[in-house]
Amino acid sequence: MFLFSLIGNAQTIRVGAKHFTEGYITSEIIAQLLESKGFNIERHYNLGGTLVCFEALRANAIDVYPEYSGTLSAEILKQTKLSYDSINKQLQTQFQLAISKPYGFNNTYALVIKKELSDKLSINTLSDLQNHPELKLGLSYEFLKRHDGWDNLAKAYSLTQKPVGLEHGLAYQALDQSKIDITDAYSTDGEIKRYNLVTLKDNNQFFPSYKATSLYRQDISKKAIGALSLLDNTIDETEMQAMNAAVLYENKTFAQIAESFLVKNNLITKKTDETQSTLVKDILSKAGTHLYLTFLALILAIMVAVPLGVGLYWQPSISKTIVYFTGLLQTIPSIALLAIMIPFFGIGTTPAIIALFLYALLPILRNTLTGLQSVDPLLKKVADGIGMNRYQKLKWVEFPLALPMVMAGIRTAAIINVGTATLAAFIGAGGLGEFIVTGLALNNTELILRGAIPAALLALAVEFLFSVLEKLWAPKHLR
Repeated sequence: MFLFSLIGNAQTIRVGAKHFTEGYITSEIIAQLLESKGFNIERHYNLGGTLVCFEALRANAIDVYPEYSGTLSAEILKQTKLSYDSINKQLQTQFQLAISKPYGFNNTYALVIKKELSDKLSINTLSDLQNHPELKLGLSYEFLKRHDGWDNLAKAYSLTQKPVGLEHGLAYQALDQSKIDITDAYSTDGEIKRYNLVTLKDNNQFFPSYKATSLYRQDISKKAIGALSLLDNTIDETEMQAMNAAVLYENKTFAQIAESFLVKNNLITKKTDETQSTLVKDILSKAGTHLYLTFLALILAIMVAVPLGVGLYWQPSISKTIVYFTGLLQTIPSIALLAIMIPFFGIGTTPAIIALFLYALLPILRNTLTGLQSVDPLLKKVADGIGMNRYQKLKWVEFPLALPMVMAGIRTAAIINVGTATLAAFIGAGGLGEFIVTGLALNNTELILRGAIPAALLALAVEFLFSVLEKLWAPKHLR
C-alpha cells in the first residue's frame, strides 16, 4: 500500500538520486518540477549505485529517481537491448514499477582516452584496443561488475587488459595525470570536453541505448505522473553535458542548474526559493546528525554487549561461539551491509543505526568478557570466602576491576562508528559523509575535506572524551 504523509493537502513525494553529477541534476529537476505542482518533496540524494536506488524504490523508501533504459534492461531485467515498451511492461509486471517517456538524451557507457595518446597510437575504436594490451585501464567499480560492463565487453572485443577499480569521479584525475590510460565514462560527462578526451567508438555496438527516464512506483499519484511527463524529450546530449560541466567547473549548485533548465523550458513559472545555509551551519547540522547516528548506535550496543559479556562470563561453554559470530559481523563490508538492509528497513537513519550497532558489538563484548576473565583469581576467592553471591561479587569486585577494559572497548567502538558513519550517506542517512560522497562524485577535494576534516576532529574529540571518562570511572587504585 502506498504510504504518504500530508502537510496541508499536499502529498509528499520522495525523490532519490544516485551519487554522480548527472543523477543529482536530473533528480533536482524532478524535485523542483513536482514542487511547482504543489507536492512536498523529500530529497534522498547520495544513494549508492543502481542496486541501492532500485532496492530503495522497491522497498517503498523512495517514490521516484532517474534511471537509464540500458541499465534497466541489462542490470534489472537481465536482458539485452529491450525496447522501451518491453522494459515498461516487464517492470510493471515484475516489480509494480513504471517509467516515463525518455528525457531525450542517451547517456551511453563509453571508454575514453586522452586525445594525444589516441593520436599517437591510432586508437579510435574499441576494437583498436586489441593491439595494445599494455594500456592501463582504471574503471568504476560498478562498471567492472555490471552485465553490460567490463567482463562482457572484454569478451565481445577480445580484450586482455587487466583493469583496476576506481571511483568514477577520481578516474578522470588519474587519467589526466597519466596514472591510467583509459577509463569508463558516461557520454554526457562534463569532464570529456574539459580534459580533451576521445570517446572510443563502439564499433561492434556492444552497449545498449541508455535513455534517461523517470523510474517510479506505480502507486504514485496520477498528478505526479502527469508532471513527470512534462520532461519527455526536453533534454538532448549537448544540453545535458553542458549542465554537468556547469556544476563541475562553474561552481553552480544542482538546484541552480535544475532551476535554470526548468525556467528556460517554461516548466515552472517562477523561480523556486533556495535556502542557502551558511557553511558553518551546514557543517554543524551534518556533524549533529553524524553524532546522533554514532552515539545512538553505541548506546544500543552497550546495552546489549555489556550484559551479554557478563552472561558469557558466567557461561564460558558458549562464549567462543558468540564472540566468533560477532566477529563475523565485522568482516561484512559496510556498503554491502547497508545495501542488504534496504529491503528490510528502507533507507535513512534506521538501517544506518542498525549497521553501526552491529559493528560496535564486537569490541565492547570482547573487552567486557576479557576484562571479567582477567580479574585476579585470588580476589574472586576472597569474595567467595566472605560469603558474596554471584551478583554481589560482580557488582563489588569483578566489574569494577574490569571497568577500564570495558571502557577501552566502548572507546574503540565509538571511534570505529565515527569513521563508519560517513558511509551512511550512501543510503540517505545524512551526516558528514554527504560532503565526502558528493565530493567524490564531483572530484571536488574541497568538498571531500569539508566532511573528512570534521569527521577526523570528531574522532579525536571522542578519543579525548573517553580517556577522561576512563580516568573518572576507574577505581582509584587503578588510575
